[in-house]
Amino acid sequence: MKITIKNARLLFVFLLFTIPVISQDILPENERAEVVDQLLAERFNELLPDLMDRSGIDMWILISREYNEDPVLRTMLPATWLNARRRTILLFYRNKAEKTIEKLAVARYDVGKNISSAWDKEKEPDQWKRLMQLIVERDPSKIGLNFSKDHNIADGLDKTDYEEFMENLPKKYHKRVVSAEQLAVRWIETRTDREMVIYRQLVSITRNIISEAFSEEVITPGVTTTSEVEWWMRQKVTDLGLETWFHPTVDIQRTSEELVSHLYSFSGRPEDMVILPGDLLHCDFGISYLRLNTDCQQLAYVLKPEETEAPDFLKNAFLDGNKVQDLLTKNMREGRTGNEILASALSDAREAGLRPAIYTHPLGTYGHSAGTTIGMWDAQGGVMKDDGENYPLNPNTVYAIELNTTVHIPEWKRDIRIMLEEAGFFGSEGFRYVNGRQTEFLLIPRVNDRLGN
Repeated sequence: MKITIKNARLLFVFLLFTIPVISQDILPENERAEVVDQLLAERFNELLPDLMDRSGIDMWILISREYNEDPVLRTMLPATWLNARRRTILLFYRNKAEKTIEKLAVARYDVGKNISSAWDKEKEPDQWKRLMQLIVERDPSKIGLNFSKDHNIADGLDKTDYEEFMENLPKKYHKRVVSAEQLAVRWIETRTDREMVIYRQLVSITRNIISEAFSEEVITPGVTTTSEVEWWMRQKVTDLGLETWFHPTVDIQRTSEELVSHLYSFSGRPEDMVILPGDLLHCDFGISYLRLNTDCQQLAYVLKPEETEAPDFLKNAFLDGNKVQDLLTKNMREGRTGNEILASALSDAREAGLRPAIYTHPLGTYGHSAGTTIGMWDAQGGVMKDDGENYPLNPNTVYAIELNTTVHIPEWKRDIRIMLEEAGFFGSEGFRYVNGRQTEFLLIPRVNDRLGN
């Protein structure tokens, strides 16, 4: 490819994998669109054929109407399509013997550069009849539709479109219609090499925003409130031209506060606590960029006037959180279900004298994405009749390694929770963090600044 000034910047994103420092350069909208469409082309041409072969589905049909999009179909739209148009029907046909894949749209126009229009309304006014013509011409052995009891993201075909599809489908094909849930989940959860290069940048941006939020640049102890920090983070995302898929939360643990549910940010936590010296701060924060998402929880300690570092009892508690992470990730093995991983990790942590809770979820195209669920905060015995029970851990997937451990602090005469969350990648060589993990508290103010260095 000829290197020009225009595409050099795009290539820079993908070259980040080879250098230690992650750029904070956020692409303008037009260049983001080029990257998104390049990634889509790679996924359609290189990833999808393999996924269809593995699922045994040779025809995959996705149907959506405008503003009521199938969550999977949304991930297939080109960058300039913010929604489906009218009724959008996508058809993917895999001929394994000939090693080809057709990407067709039963629509009046191409769906971007990757999916070609296969409907001339002047020749055949009925959209459903044209779809049936395409099916009959290809005579697939299995027709996958997006309906599923266990995976919400794979259940995007609405009742009306399903009924109309089946009414128009020739009777001989009715028995060939199957759930495409396994194919849909694999499409959503599987990351390409290029996407993983970009993911490092996303995690770096996320952590840098947290680092700035948990600093004297934003927080003045005795003045700043938790809500003010939350809105600062939200505004920072907007100012950078990014989006967040959930509102940030910031909470406090301190000697005078009783330990409550780890989800107290949603269940009665004071919304506007003033941050004070000696506070243990926790945040939950994520961004959306280039159709990928982050989800990160980190901890900070507000130094007292006489302190230059966090107390040893808090630093030791932090290490317990890292230990739970290690025990979880060592149990992440290909083919294991989420429930199996959860049970083994919890058992190992308890044997080590820890008091863990694990609620790790898939991360990627969506924040709470499809794939192997490893526990939920209210289901530490396993997730029944869901992806934690019946769906295995697959390679080339990303997870929010989300968990906590309860630690008794005699100095505070109470328990605290070390709550952590970091993006992790599971590949052919096992587990690794996408861009490292937090191993020590962020300090407010930064020690070097306080010492005048």
